[in-house]
This record gives sequence, structure tokens and C-alpha cells, in this order.
Amino acid sequence: MNLLGAEPGRIFVDGTLGYAGHAEALLNKTAPDGLLFGLDRDADALAAAAERLAPFGDRAILLHASFRELRDVLKARGVSQVDGVLLDLGVSSVQLDRAERGFRFSEETAEETPLDMRMDATRGETAADLLARASEETLTDWFRRYGELRGAARLARTIVESRREAPPRTAADLIRLTREARVGGGRRHHPATLVFQALRIAVNDELGALEEGLATATSVLAPGGRLCVIAYHSLEDRIVKHFMRGAERGCICPPKDPICTCGILPSLRRITRRPVRPGVDEIAGNPRARSARLRAAEKLAA
Repeated sequence: MNLLGAEPGRIFVDGTLGYAGHAEALLNKTAPDGLLFGLDRDADALAAAAERLAPFGDRAILLHASFRELRDVLKARGVSQVDGVLLDLGVSSVQLDRAERGFRFSEETAEETPLDMRMDATRGETAADLLARASEETLTDWFRRYGELRGAARLARTIVESRREAPPRTAADLIRLTREARVGGGRRHHPATLVFQALRIAVNDELGALEEGLATATSVLAPGGRLCVIAYHSLEDRIVKHFMRGAERGCICPPKDPICTCGILPSLRRITRRPVRPGVDEIAGNPRARSARLRAAEKLAA
């Protein structure tokens, strides 16, 4: 809240509304007349958030949309600038805990867990759909890039060969293929964890959405407005770090050029040079926060 500069009367966007914990805090901080636009791709999350935020009345405006669509959804409501944007990336705890969404696996329930993984369950292809049609080269790229998985090509080949009989449809199927391919050896956690991460990112185009969403969020910030992003793995955090650093630098001309010819001006000032991480007490109360990395930047005047 401090990094966002939450104060009474200001307008904020929670681009990853989830179950409205951050949104509720922002609405309390901006009382009595601040506004909050809450976006989420998950209709179930929006319904739960609407119930939680009902006491705030029309100060909370909830929208079924991705944060990459932020500029358009604000424009449709006559809003061109806001005072802050928060993006809390990844999957919410409630999504993780609902087996039918397929975001994670348990050996005990894997046979009944479908390979869905869509953040918006009303549109797009499921993880099972992608596994049934993606080429061996594409699967290898996903596992290698999004999961940083050892043995990515071997797993992709195993999946493609298995499709001749039946494509994987459940978490148990995918765990079995991961074991058959002998991938991820030597890691402290189950190798299928990285496989699930890679597929989830592919299903939801998470990294593409993040790159587009960061630029869109910056474009709607008023001068002095703040952008705060919480990432949970190195792929996301690297994109956020490079985006904020590049927006602070502005010019993209080669260093050897004597003068700037690109004309790109700095648009952000980084507030956090290093990511803010949760403390021991926070991790003890919320173990899933242990990998969180928060970065913040402020919009410069044009």
C-alpha cells in the first residue's frame, strides 16, 4: 500500500483481482471517495470478490477482463489515467486448491484432476487440448523456456509417442509420462511441478500477457502514478525487472552512438532497485509468499 501511494480520493487498478485481498485494502486506504477498478479473467474469482467488496458500493468496479486489456476497458468507462496499478501475478491460492481447475497436482487425486489450467474457464484451449495437438518442437520449447526443465526434449518426445494410443487427459497421465521420460532429476521438488508450470504459462500466455500488460499499465498511469508488480518465479520477475529498467533508461540507441536518434524518453523511475521480499513472519503465516518478489516504479511527467 505504501509503494502504491494509496491515499483518499485516488483511483487504482487491481489488474489481478483474485479474491480481493489487495482490493479491499486499497478501498479502505482511499476512503471515502477513491475508486478501484478490479480486473480478473476468472469469473469465479469475480463473483467471490463482488461479495467481499459489496460494502464499498459503487467505489468498486469489477470487470471480467485481462490486465492486458486495461487501456481499452478504462477507455470504455471514460477513464484515461489512474494513480496506480497493481499486478499480483500467477495463480491465486483458491485456484490452486480447487482440483478441478488442474493448476496443480496431488498424487492422491491425480486420477480425477483434469488438465485444464485455464485462468478464464470460459474460453481458450485447455492444457489437455494443447498436449493433444502441439508439435514435439513446440512442446520442447515450452518445457525448456517456461519450466526450465532438464530433459525437455525427452518429455516432449514421450508425450508425442503416447498420443498414438491416447493423449494425456488427467494429472495422473502427465505425471506418468514425466516419470517415463526421466526428467528433472536432482531437483528438490517433484519434476512434474515444473511441467505443470510450463503448461499453465502456455495455456494462459502468461508471459506475453505480462509484457503487454506492463506497457499498457504504464500508458494509463498519471504522472506520479505507481506501478507495483508481484512475481513468483524468475521468468516473470526477469520480464518485470527488464521492463522497468528499460523504461527508466528510455533511449535504446547503441551505447557507442554519440547522440540519441531513437527519441525514446524515460517513462518510469524505479522505486525499488532490488525486489522487496517477504519477511520470516510473513512466510510463517503464509508459506506461499516465500517466492514473492515485489517491484515498484513511478510514472514520470511527459
